[in-house]
Formats: sequence, C-alpha cells, structure tokens
Amino acid sequence: MTSTVVYDGDLRTTCTHLRSGNAFETDAPIDNNGKGERFSPTDLMATSLATCMITVMGIKARTMGFDLNGVKIEVEKIMKADPRRVGGINLFFHIPENLKTLDDKSKQILKHTGNTCPVQQSIHPDIEVKVDWEAWR
Repeated sequence: MTSTVVYDGDLRTTCTHLRSGNAFETDAPIDNNGKGERFSPTDLMATSLATCMITVMGIKARTMGFDLNGVKIEVEKIMKADPRRVGGINLFFHIPENLKTLDDKSKQILKHTGNTCPVQQSIHPDIEVKVDWEAWR
C-alpha cells in the first residue's frame, strides 16, 4: 500500500503517506460545492505533473554535477465540462539566474527528462499539456 485517504466530511479528505506518516488534507473547489481552502483532487493531479518533472530533472542534474535549487514551476489547471474533467495543464518554469547560463545541451537533456517523466507518460492524450520554458531560452 502507498497511502490512505479518509473522508472527513464537508467534502474534505485526509491523505496519509504510509511509509512516512506525512499527511495533508484536500477540499472540494469553490466551483464544485467546496470551500476551496486546500488542494482539490484535480489541483493535486496538475501539481503532481510539476513535482514529477522537477524531481526527475533534479535526479538528472545531480548525475550531471549540479542541482536545481530554486527552480519554481507555476501550475495552471484548466477544467472542462461535460464531463467535468481536467482539460489542460499549463506549466511555467522560472529558472534562477545561476542556472540560466547552463549550456544548451544540458538544458535540452533536462527538458527532455522533465517532458518524459512518469506522470507525463500517464496523462491521457486528451489533456493538453503546455510547458513554458521561456525562462531557459
């Protein structure tokens, strides 16, 4: 088992990672009867893409002899209706100044690594994913 999810009522859950005991709560979004005070399940889906990308990129960077400390990714989730679902995920990378000077080959390796992460490979092709690498051009 990986985790447990307990329904706490009022459209909220508590999610616990079994190995570490780390926990967080979710909430339904405002546009779907919730309070929007925590990550929604679809927020987590979109955010998991960003965390997966930067994690595998961090692993690759480590093997290349540097780290990616300070890289920030803004996540935009786009919902569609009928059926209600995630229709798009936009990611905007912000690269610290010290990493903007990486050579083009290293940047391409890192971008490829991020773009082929396990979460990206698991996202249905109907979900449009756009990654803005403008900060690294």
